Amino acid sequence: MNKYGLHGLSTIHVELTNRCNKECWMCGRRKVERDLPHLTLNYGDMEFCLLERIAQQLPPNIVVQLHNNGEPLLYPRLSEAIALFKDQITSFDTNGKLLLEKADQIIGKLDTMAISVIENDPESDEQYEIINKFLEIKADSKPQVIVRLNGNVDSYRYEKLDITIARRVLHAPMGSYDYKKKQPTVPEIGICLDFLHHMAINTEGKVSVCVRFDPERIGVIGNAKEDSLAQIWNGKKRMEWLEYHKQGKRDSVPLCSHCHFWGVPTGADFEHKPFSEAYTLTN
Repeated sequence: MNKYGLHGLSTIHVELTNRCNKECWMCGRRKVERDLPHLTLNYGDMEFCLLERIAQQLPPNIVVQLHNNGEPLLYPRLSEAIALFKDQITSFDTNGKLLLEKADQIIGKLDTMAISVIENDPESDEQYEIINKFLEIKADSKPQVIVRLNGNVDSYRYEKLDITIARRVLHAPMGSYDYKKKQPTVPEIGICLDFLHHMAINTEGKVSVCVRFDPERIGVIGNAKEDSLAQIWNGKKRMEWLEYHKQGKRDSVPLCSHCHFWGVPTGADFEHKPFSEAYTLTN
């Protein structure tokens, strides 16, 4: 284990699966499939042995987001995956389509869960009914449920559910840039908080500096199948990129050079106007 360990790491995204069961109009992956098929993902699930390897290396009480590019409820060993991270704070972001079917694998096991509601979604009424029924089933048990409203979504009926609501602004499908309505918040230290505190591991074990959309994998800094997470976290590539961030030269980092996000999620003000289909959501 590297002597510096995983100091500074607060959140790790572990991609249980990159498969998805929803066709969102603003999804960057769908745009890649249409316009850049050579970058299309190899769809599949993370091997359970890799999940075990990751879990054994993590410090307690950090956040483990069990998603990245994909729908976590599709993972066939979901409850077992959650149980691996009993010493951490477990969470994931879901479209909710399988919430009722997978309720017994989530309730009383997962700590928090965000349900993404997107602007102009033809399935929004069905999704709302699923959310409502799930809340009735889980009652006071965990997980805490957060509804994540992406874009121009009226919050009225979700407010009646008495749950936490998070708003997010929209950006271009291929990455966190060209934000609609609001520019992302910049932290006073001038360093991206995602870069400082996050790590993402895809289904194949490739480790990235953050969870930004990266179909060309230019943000990859190592492989969790080959090296320890501490070796990757404190490795030469990330340290060089961190130095650029400290100097205010994030444009010198390949993935960061075209990213406008600074690790501070930006809320959206609701207006009764449709957003352009040229935009998608922020993480």
